[in-house]
Amino acid sequence: MHKVEDAPFWIVKSLDEMTDAEWESLCDGCARCCLNKLEDEDSGAIAWTDVGCSLLDDASCRCRDYDNRSATVPDCIRLTPDEVRTLSWLPPTCAYRLVDEGRDLYWWHPLVSGDPDTVHQAGVSVRGRTVSEDDVPLERWEERIVSWPNETPGEPRRRRRRRMP
Repeated sequence: MHKVEDAPFWIVKSLDEMTDAEWESLCDGCARCCLNKLEDEDSGAIAWTDVGCSLLDDASCRCRDYDNRSATVPDCIRLTPDEVRTLSWLPPTCAYRLVDEGRDLYWWHPLVSGDPDTVHQAGVSVRGRTVSEDDVPLERWEERIVSWPNETPGEPRRRRRRRMP
């Protein structure tokens, strides 16, 4: 347990109370939010693809033009505290989501580890796992549906219960 005066900002502040610098530092650089998602029109269910935004740099897991991304990609969603609270597709590892839910950050988050590469070392980032939307026509995105962006690497899988005789 942290003492309040020693606790990191993400423990003691709400998303609404953070400075711009604190807000930006919460991004772990996984780039999962930069993957295109498909929504079922009838059920509203979200399916993740491995198709990255045209501005996603697959090697660094960063936006190639972060400051101007909304002008280039009009449907790019700028995360705000309200968006964090309403978007159902934020990955379970997303620091914004974790903080909003009153949970701590994972060990591999750069704010915890002190190393921006731990997000990649832990297998959380999209590094080397995507194709650009520039290379895959929209009508082929269904063929690119994947489940890993909605998983938490390193979490134990649930074991099946065996029936005892």
